[in-house]
Amino acid sequence: MQRKVFATVIFAATEMVLSLSSTAQAQDVPDAQALAQWQDAITQTAAPVVAGCFQTTYPSLVWAPVECGTVDPAGPHPIPRVSGLGESQTTGNGHDYALGGGGLIKQTVGTFPTVSGITSEKSAGGSGGILGANEYSLQLNTNANATSAACKGIKGCTVWQQFIYATDYATKGSAAVFMQYWLIGYGTGTCPSGFAKYSTDCYKNSAITSAPDVVITGTALESINLTASAVSGGNDSVTFTHGTKAYTVTAPDSVLDIATAWNESEFNVVGDAGGSEAVFDTSAAITVNVAATFSSSSSKAACEANSGTTGETNSLTLGTCTATGTAIKFHMTK
Repeated sequence: MQRKVFATVIFAATEMVLSLSSTAQAQDVPDAQALAQWQDAITQTAAPVVAGCFQTTYPSLVWAPVECGTVDPAGPHPIPRVSGLGESQTTGNGHDYALGGGGLIKQTVGTFPTVSGITSEKSAGGSGGILGANEYSLQLNTNANATSAACKGIKGCTVWQQFIYATDYATKGSAAVFMQYWLIGYGTGTCPSGFAKYSTDCYKNSAITSAPDVVITGTALESINLTASAVSGGNDSVTFTHGTKAYTVTAPDSVLDIATAWNESEFNVVGDAGGSEAVFDTSAAITVNVAATFSSSSSKAACEANSGTTGETNSLTLGTCTATGTAIKFHMTK
């Protein structure tokens, strides 16, 4: 029985690859349906079990290893939520919707199904951010209210993990895809090896892989996916997909043991580090979709209002949020 099921899965995957390859050969640019199918498939295609950086191009479903990069953690970086809930009508810094309600999360996919009216965007304000036109970050963040073995029993310590695409992050003209790890409330003592100090918190970055700086005017956000996954005893990964290219970074879950603590997901487009704000023009309207895979097959998603853990923001106002099955969807307008 197991061999039969395995063979069926392999056959189905092979059929998909052949179908996608046939489409690609028939035309230089894949049609929207074929590209959407490939993007869905690649987000569900695990990278090799070794930690590292990988890329692939439509229609391939095979991850190819690429050289990883590093970035100085003392440079610009996203920060945790720093103010009380609901202090601002604009989105972020505790005033956001998060997907929750279903227990432990194994994977989350963030997308922007519909986008209109974006004629300009810039990152502004904050402290130590990357500011200016076409600067922003896509963040898929876990909750920051649970502890794990990584806290080493320190009272009040919690873990927080960010899965990030950030423009101009390590090199001007090139975006970075990476994970950022936080030990919140670790105390005034020395941080663990490899972690930098931020007040009473400790943080560090995973390796990074380079990706293009995507200018998000028009409807460009509709062509972007950001996926986060965590496997207890295995690897965590962040995957950024834009058009016909996909980029992923994998690293051991043991850095934070986040798989044992992850029960909420926040996804949005916000300022590029340092508590900055992604400022959109007055006509911008964005729909956000956040879809989770839970550890329990019976889990259902819920919209958690006044949630979210990032300290970055955007200039848009939240609309209504609806939960359907294992996903939530909400709207933002100027």
